[in-house]
Amino acid sequence: MWDPGQYLRFGDQRSRPFFELTAQIRAEQPGLVVDLGCGPGQLTAELARRWPEAEVRGLDSSAEMIEAARRLEVGPRLSFGLGDLRDWQPEGPVDVIVSNAVLQWVPDHEALLPGWARALRPGGWLAFQVPANFGAPSHVLMREVAETERWRPLLAGVALNRQSADPAAYLDLLSRAGCVVNAWETTYLHVLPGEDPVLEWYKGSGLRPILAALAPDQAAEFLAEYGTRLREAYPPRPYGTVLPFRRVFVVAQRV
Repeated sequence: MWDPGQYLRFGDQRSRPFFELTAQIRAEQPGLVVDLGCGPGQLTAELARRWPEAEVRGLDSSAEMIEAARRLEVGPRLSFGLGDLRDWQPEGPVDVIVSNAVLQWVPDHEALLPGWARALRPGGWLAFQVPANFGAPSHVLMREVAETERWRPLLAGVALNRQSADPAAYLDLLSRAGCVVNAWETTYLHVLPGEDPVLEWYKGSGLRPILAALAPDQAAEFLAEYGTRLREAYPPRPYGTVLPFRRVFVVAQRV
């Protein structure tokens, strides 16, 4: 379902939240670092560069993403595996767990977080960020098109409305799980170049379930209809197209 090349088309904009998230991790010499939902692995590789003595493992449920990640040449202490983060069970205590822009795809993902906190050794770190823009025009319009008479029968059962909690909810949950928590939110104003850039952005992320459910000719028709609405909601400007994008960040250290 996933296309690593399309996802990385806006790699600079997509990677900025990762670096702002992981900058708040104060681990100095971790032994084991795990990236849950590692995607094409280029950011997991940054963890390996930051902590060259650590064993760094990336996990993702997409075979296409893991195939792309395994082509990276960073060093013998970086590895990637195919698997669902909901089933992940560490072999022993972990020093750092990172999950970047993944949990929005997991229904009731809050139920996973206390277990991840328990997987940390004392003093270990859990850091994740989650898109929180599901009320933005991009997602509202996607749902509106999917629910029209033309598309409803073809997209029945395709889940589009993935939600994240507010920072305060994550703070409360992980504080009760025995962590000291730093939680915040940021709305980025991405200035995207090119023609129909908001459509191209979501072709690499939020549209993937729809594109996977439709035949190629149907997908092209859906994209044309959705793209027309996006151009009205996100008009191009002389310097590019502005895409506001809200994200929620959480960094927790186990006491």
